[in-house]
Amino acid sequence: MDLATGAMGSLLLKLSELLTEEYKLQTGVKEDVEYLKRKLTSMYAALRKVGGVPRDQLVEQVKLWANEVRDLSFIMEDIVDKFLVRVEGAEPAIKPQKLKKLMKKMGNLFSKSKTRHEISDEIKDIKVRVKEAAARRDRYRVNDVVVNPVGTVTVDPRLLALYKDQKELVGIDDSLNKLTKMMRDGDGDPSKKLKILSIFGFGGLGKTTLAKVLYDKFEAQFDCSAFVPVGRNPSVKKLLNDIIYGIHKKKYPGLDEKQLIDKLRELLENKRYLIVIDDIWDKRTWELVKTALVCNNNGSRIITTTRILKVATTTSEVYKLQPLSPCLSKELFHRRLSCDEIEWPNHLPTEVYDKILHKCGGVPLAIITIASLLVGKPTEVWSKVYTSIGFGHEENEHVENTRQILLFSYYDLPCHLKTFLLYLSIYPEDHLIEKDSLI
Repeated sequence: MDLATGAMGSLLLKLSELLTEEYKLQTGVKEDVEYLKRKLTSMYAALRKVGGVPRDQLVEQVKLWANEVRDLSFIMEDIVDKFLVRVEGAEPAIKPQKLKKLMKKMGNLFSKSKTRHEISDEIKDIKVRVKEAAARRDRYRVNDVVVNPVGTVTVDPRLLALYKDQKELVGIDDSLNKLTKMMRDGDGDPSKKLKILSIFGFGGLGKTTLAKVLYDKFEAQFDCSAFVPVGRNPSVKKLLNDIIYGIHKKKYPGLDEKQLIDKLRELLENKRYLIVIDDIWDKRTWELVKTALVCNNNGSRIITTTRILKVATTTSEVYKLQPLSPCLSKELFHRRLSCDEIEWPNHLPTEVYDKILHKCGGVPLAIITIASLLVGKPTEVWSKVYTSIGFGHEENEHVENTRQILLFSYYDLPCHLKTFLLYLSIYPEDHLIEKDSLI
């Protein structure tokens, strides 16, 4: 959920500063600030959990609660900052060293009777609202029920990559040849050791598509095989059952994780197997699954795809997938736009489409998405499409799928980096950002 935590992180730091002895708060005010800090710390944990879930998967009550607490954090921070402004007579400090200096001055400010009463009244009002928000959190069971169990099920757009016609793919030949060589290396080794390969790269490069082509190419050479999508925050039981179903065409919902690992090891014991674990985000999940994939010296192969480097480097070999070259980018753009592999229409604005391809950076997902926006549009509006890239005004299936795929990376960021990334988005493209404005 975008900006779910609001100003909560910085607010808690400021409340901690206020509670130190040097500021000599009134006893009643200090107790209220301590109460707020306890309650808000608990709410912050819940907000971080909410922030890791896509908005369309949250129940409506949790959305409303998160919005309320987020807004409350901004109001509270304004109360603290208001006193900083009174000390300086200007905007609140943004530099850490200046903030510390202002907080010291704030101690003298609280010693004045009028100011003491003002902050006391405002904090008491906030305390009432925080109590109400805490009660709603318990009533809505935010900590337990975050994901909407009955909401509209969103189809994972990455599944579409599993069923692409290989004839439609552009620029995979070189990668496929290199991965094929990596797969075959060691085939003459008498020990026939298990080999684990990882396809690594950021979102939109086509890792899943490439892994599926590789899987289809080698599947018939193995006794059993499975291609299993994972994704963020997977159920390990479901993941193990999906692997078992792929190789055995049967699931065991009644077994716990250990029993499933034992069952999978039993099924793979004397088999030469090929298993693809697609889109792994968590090293711990991968390590757990790897314990179930027995090393039986039958020449088995495991392929993983991931956008997380620390996951990729736990495997035997890593293939880093690169963006398309300018030439291949043009070919993909051409195919998706005109559906004609032979002739490029002379009337199309070359300069504009060169700019668009440069902005796509060789990422196949971006190229396909932008081409889908231009299909059927007169060339006169191409410049408008170029300048509006990223603003999301178009209702287009490819655009929505791209947004969902890229959001997986956004939701995997820690809360402070989510806010920082969104803050950076207010600056114009190619704008020189002064460091003082970021602090």
